[in-house]
This record gives sequence, C-alpha cells and structure tokens, in this order.
Amino acid sequence: MEDLEAVNLAADWADISQGLRKDLGHQLHSQWIKPIQLGGFCKDTGTLDLYLPTEFSANWVQDRFADRLSLAWKIARSEVKNVRISVHPGRRKLPELSLNGDGQHPANDANDSTMIEIAAGAMGDNGFTSSVGLDPSLTFAAFITGETNILGCNAAQRMAATEQPQFSPLYLKAATGQGKTHLLHAIGHSYLGSHPRARIFYCSAERFMVEFVQALKANQMIEFKARLRSFDLLLVDDIQFIIGKASAQEELLYTIDALLAEGKRLVFAADRAPQALDGVEPRLLSRLSMGLVADIQPADIELRRTILESKLTKFAPLDVPDDVIDFLARTITRNVRELVGGLNKLIAYAQLTGQEVSLQLAEEQLTDILSANRRRITIDEIQRTVCQFYRIDRSEMSSKRRARAVVRPRQVAMYLSKVLTPRSYPEIGRKFGGRDHSTVIHAVRLIEDLRQRDADMDGDVRSLLRQLES
Repeated sequence: MEDLEAVNLAADWADISQGLRKDLGHQLHSQWIKPIQLGGFCKDTGTLDLYLPTEFSANWVQDRFADRLSLAWKIARSEVKNVRISVHPGRRKLPELSLNGDGQHPANDANDSTMIEIAAGAMGDNGFTSSVGLDPSLTFAAFITGETNILGCNAAQRMAATEQPQFSPLYLKAATGQGKTHLLHAIGHSYLGSHPRARIFYCSAERFMVEFVQALKANQMIEFKARLRSFDLLLVDDIQFIIGKASAQEELLYTIDALLAEGKRLVFAADRAPQALDGVEPRLLSRLSMGLVADIQPADIELRRTILESKLTKFAPLDVPDDVIDFLARTITRNVRELVGGLNKLIAYAQLTGQEVSLQLAEEQLTDILSANRRRITIDEIQRTVCQFYRIDRSEMSSKRRARAVVRPRQVAMYLSKVLTPRSYPEIGRKFGGRDHSTVIHAVRLIEDLRQRDADMDGDVRSLLRQLES
C-alpha cells in the first residue's frame, strides 16, 4: 500500500510540475521547481513534505511558490491540507549566497554566479519573471521562415534590433502552434544580446492577471506599477485571456502609455486580431493596434517540409525517407507544434523498437495525429480541381477516351484520390466511370513513378496538393 501511495503521489507531482512549467517558463521551472523531491505524506495531519537540496533554494521556493504549490496539491488531492517545504534531511547544507553585498544586481546583469543572477534578477518583490523565463531553445536562429511567416519574423527582428523600431507596440497574430510564442522568446534573447543590462518582463496575459490580483489583495499596487513600468521590454503572450478584466485592462492601458512615452518596447501576441478581441475596452484595443499587427499565417506545405528537414539534423545519422517527410508535411497541417511532435514520436518509436522509419510505420503510429489533421477532401473536389488545373471538361473523368491529354489528368486525379481520401481502390474506380480497381492501382503506381523521374509531373502534383489542402 505504501508503494502504491508513493506511485500515486509521484503521478500527481508530475502533473503539477508540468502545469507549473507552462506557467513559469522552462528556465525558471528548471531552476526552482524541478529540483523538488517528494517527501512523506502524513494522513493524520494532511501534511506533505517537499524537499530541496539547499537552505537557499528551500527559502526561495517557500517565499515565492508556497501558495501555488499548496493550491495545486489541494486541487490534486483533497486530503492534502498543508505543504511543508524544507531542506532534504539527507543533504549537507551549503553556504548561503549573499545578495546584499553591493546592492542587488539588475535583471540580466552579467555575473559570475548564475544563482545570484537568477535570484536577484529573476523575480522582484511581486514575483515578476525577467530573462530567465525565456526558453533558451527559442531563438531567431531556430525559427524557420517561409512565405507565411516572413512578415512576423522580420517585424520581430526589427523590434529586437539596436536601433529604435519604427513601430511599437508589435502585435503578433497567429493561430495555436504557428510560432508566435517562439518569436516572443526570440525577441527577448536577441534584445538581451545587444542590451545585456536590459530589464525584460515576459509573461502570459493570464499570469499578468494573477500577479495583478495578488498585488491588489496584498495592497502592493504601488510596487506592482513601479516594477512593471521599470522594464525596457514588455512581452505579453495570449493577450486574448485578459478579456473581461476591467481593472487589469485599465492597468495594462496605463502601463502601455507609460512605456511608450519613455520609448520602451512592447510586444503582444494573440490568436486573433485586436479588433476580434471581445470584451476589451476600446481604448486598450486602439493601443494594441496602433503599432504593427503582423499576421502569421498557417505554414504552407513547403514551409512544413523545410521545418521537418531542419529538425532531422539533430537525429543524424538516422535515415528518414523523403516520402515520409512528404507524407507528414502533407497530412499534418493544423500547426507546426503537432507537425514536429509527430516527427519526434515517429523517430522515438523507431529507435525504441529498432525498426526503420517508413511510410507504413508513420501511418500506423501517428493515427491519432493524422486523423485530427485530415480535412475531409472528397473525390468530387479532387476531380473538379484537376480538371480546372489541366483545362479539361469534368466529364472526361468518367469518359472512355484514351487521348493522352485526358488520360494523364485522370490518372493524377486517381492518385490524389488515393493519397487524400480513405477510399478503397474499388470505390475510387466507381467514381471514375465504373473502372476496375486494377486500373486505379496502375494509375497510382504510374504517377508515383513519374514523380520520381519527371520534375514537371512532380511540380503539377505538388501544386494540386497545395490547392486541395489550402
């Protein structure tokens, strides 16, 4: 029973830790939350022990995160009444670091001691996160650009440049998983590269709300406002979640005005345009849209393919066939995050089972992702699109004519019907004038072969795929 209880506690902690990682950011989570070890749970008192390796880290977590940890555990387990944070009893206490020698270091100030830099610069009296909340992997160098996101990327780079940008604030609009959060982190990293002593505030709008409410309840609004307006670069993600919070909207409005008046930089990101934000005060809407609204469109097939190819470099020398890359790029279209996740899942499965990466393996192991992304494309839609592309009459899809100008488009349509729909060979044959399934198989194999040997044919098929999947 004790072993089962330990397993259950560990599972709950994994869920809580993951939630805190999303809220606090990768680096802050790694520094303070990840080192926490589960201790014992006393059912009589409802007390759960959490251990950290040093007195310093235990005190820091107690001061900054005790309430969050306690609330998270109470939600996960109603029997948890108290959370006790202390030094692991089996660890030797380490000398404490002094933060008050010559005064606190400003956020992001270069210092030989990483702990001092994080402790002094990571969080202020109101719990704000500075540069340590930035994910080190999300840089401009790691951001793959294409026609659909080049405007957003260029605008982000301009915002992070040494010279004063022509527009502020910058508003990045993109659907989930299309790279807006990546660009926010990249702006922070690049700006720090040219302004090492800059003060940066990165957070989600939801977290802004939490900090605002906490300051309000603690009668610390003066400190909250002063610290918020002391930052040189303000990065706020998912601004749509500030909807309906009148007092917080007003504070954000005044903060924007104050920072803009001092020539500081502001970047917001959301999944919709400013004008589409419901429940937002008109004055705040005007501030959000007064600079540049950069729309990041969903990645097209060429960009998706480029992203996959760039990710493959970290798996070298593992061989991933071109047809697998093409298949993933063509079928996982909802967002880039799912696309990369699908590739990672496929490669991990292949490595763990010792199998080769193949098209069949991708179809078998990614069924959940593929089914969620597959748009319902019909054979009628394919026939209509192919006829328009090759400028032939729709009736030719079912006719008995064998002229090359008619046969080749018909074969392309059969090939696309097999690739883009779940229909069987006999079902496809019936949609093409009652043709036998062997005719469809021949057409599919022929077009596959022609794509390998004929650049023009491959170009035609790629163009048709873009049209049908757009």
